[in-house]
Amino acid sequence: MTQHTDIHPALQPGTLQNLELANRYILAPMSRASATADGIPTAEMARYYARFAQGGFGLLIAEGAYPDTDSAQAYANQPGLCTDAQQEGWMHVVKAVHERGSKIILQLIHAGAVSQIVEIPRGPSAVRPEGEMLQMYGTKQGPYETPVELSDDTITEIKAGFVQAAKRAEEAGFDGVEIHCANGYLLDQFLTPETNLHAAPYGGSVDNRIRLTCEILSEIRSVCGEDFVAGVRLSQAKATDPDYFWAGGLEDAALIFSAVAKAGASFIHLASERHGYAYHSSTREGVRLTRFARELTGLPVIANGGLEASDLASDVLSKGGADFLAIGKSAMMNPDLPTLVAKQQPPRQFTFEMFSYGVSVASQLKWEAEQSAK
Repeated sequence: MTQHTDIHPALQPGTLQNLELANRYILAPMSRASATADGIPTAEMARYYARFAQGGFGLLIAEGAYPDTDSAQAYANQPGLCTDAQQEGWMHVVKAVHERGSKIILQLIHAGAVSQIVEIPRGPSAVRPEGEMLQMYGTKQGPYETPVELSDDTITEIKAGFVQAAKRAEEAGFDGVEIHCANGYLLDQFLTPETNLHAAPYGGSVDNRIRLTCEILSEIRSVCGEDFVAGVRLSQAKATDPDYFWAGGLEDAALIFSAVAKAGASFIHLASERHGYAYHSSTREGVRLTRFARELTGLPVIANGGLEASDLASDVLSKGGADFLAIGKSAMMNPDLPTLVAKQQPPRQFTFEMFSYGVSVASQLKWEAEQSAK
């Protein structure tokens, strides 16, 4: 495909497995707590996601949906994908996005020990997560609780939940799913030695600790169509520990990236939210993990963390640091970011004042209306 050198690298088309994307801008998954109490996506959510498609994002990763009604939910008004009503609600979201020319995949997430709504949280081991629960989310606040350790049978049920949710996502029209093994949620709790005191097969070595994620990816591959995307989100940092790094550095990264690639991952998305791309897309020694993942696996790699900055975005893409850019908070302020970049206009500065009335889409719209009236 001929590339035009006068076009910003992020505006060049790209391919994610079999998905032809109009550009390299991807909406990062962000928890908006805007579904009904029983996890059904709303018409307002469909309009919300349609804004990013209308604004030119080549791919949207919809916010994490819980894959079972037992222990997966993280917070109140989180969407799920484990009932027919939830599936139907997501169909309207997908339709709204596809009608505006973008692709959309759904992140699947199990909260595990950091649930702020499940009565008795469950985790790989009975280890209390560090830190405090997220404000404005969930029905619980304060320090996290010590979870109940998952049994082998329950781990099998959780795995089946992810797989059935992926199949439902395919039936709802999504172009794929992203398996959330990042930021301190359940699959990342398994990957992290401090929170996973299990013996084999799901604890001990890095290969064992990434095993559950790999089995989920592999089983999704076996039940969904060949063109259905099934990627994985990884991170070093946790929501509960923003300065966490993989202890084994590059050696751990090599084992993790190789394992998910072998399991059939369509892409690797490395989250670097809190301190930005330069900090957490690298090992402590400064080796760039996004570049390393591309070279090691040959998979498309999605970078994340402050990449709305035009010069940084250009540098990351043109120098082989990643294939795609996932934009989070800045996208809330700039649902038309690709259009702004094409016009060489600076993005609007993100402000946490956006959350003055809460984290939901309705709260954001109320704040936006106030700003427009000024």
